[in-house]
Amino acid sequence: MTHVMAKGANIALPVAAVRAVLRWSATPGAPDVDASALLLGPAGKVRSDADFVFYNQPRHPSGLVRHLPKQQTADGSEITDTVEAELAKLPADVDRVVLAGSSEGGTFRTVSGLRLLLFDAAAGEGVPALAEFAMADGDEVTALVAGELYRRSGAWKFRAVGQGYASGLIGLATDFGITVEDEGNTQAGAASGPPAGDPRAALPDPRPAGRPEPGTFTLAPAVPQSSVPQASVPQAPTGVPANMPPPPPKPPTVPPNLPPAPTAPPAGRPGYGYPPPAPRPGYGYPQQQPPAPAPGYGYPPQQHQPQQQPGYGYPPPNTAPQSPQQGHQAAQPPVPQQPAPPAEEFALPPQGPQFQPR
Repeated sequence: MTHVMAKGANIALPVAAVRAVLRWSATPGAPDVDASALLLGPAGKVRSDADFVFYNQPRHPSGLVRHLPKQQTADGSEITDTVEAELAKLPADVDRVVLAGSSEGGTFRTVSGLRLLLFDAAAGEGVPALAEFAMADGDEVTALVAGELYRRSGAWKFRAVGQGYASGLIGLATDFGITVEDEGNTQAGAASGPPAGDPRAALPDPRPAGRPEPGTFTLAPAVPQSSVPQASVPQAPTGVPANMPPPPPKPPTVPPNLPPAPTAPPAGRPGYGYPPPAPRPGYGYPQQQPPAPAPGYGYPPQQHQPQQQPGYGYPPPNTAPQSPQQGHQAAQPPVPQQPAPPAEEFALPPQGPQFQPR
């Protein structure tokens, strides 16, 4: 017995494996539809990109979820795209299996007769479906979640969802944690393009036409040289005529050679043209008298008697010759001299403390 389900309804699945089939009418000019499945963990996200099973990755690494090739009914009026899942063998960290679809070449509004059929994978051909969910009133979307298989109290159940994604398959995949590379930032860029049959190939390029790739630079074309002869093109004056002689070289900065300064004569020798200095007596010895000059030629030598120096504090003796008158006066008796007045007592001036007796 087939359960015809409304949007949001759910039923229990008493089977170990299911076969989910998307079916639509083969209308000329209608968009192509592709079925896919996403294995989600308890957080509602895929564990890795390998949990996304679709036409470019038709088999899960565990082999428990598989995408089958498209088929057409015997009368050619309908097309089917199928995903199989062995629910009883899925690991415990797989909490849900999302059954999705995407359109290429148009939105789901132009796809007629779209519906999801759920079969027992162990049953043969011709067995009626376990559940059927019709999505006749499709929106202007290019991707949708048709239904989901989920665990509840240790058993698997099916819910009819019918939620569309205007952002297409890329938006649906990223909503469940799939990492989708931006084709405009990959190294392959537009040269490689999406693989054949990829529904993203139908998406318009968000970049405007003629816009260069990020990180590229456009060099300005080289300006060709002018064909005007050089004689007709005036040249800017350089400020110095061509026939002007070069400036004279600068004088050398090294000072000219000057004669050396005269050196001082050695100690003890008089300068040239000067008499030698008289020798000095040693300290504590009487000063020597200079020798008497020699008499002139033809004159008798003069008798030179050494002159006695008077004592310190006494007047020098009178050595002049005495005249006869002076000698007569000397023969007279001496005149008594008046006694000299008593001399004043000599006193030293005031002295500082350093000269006072201690």
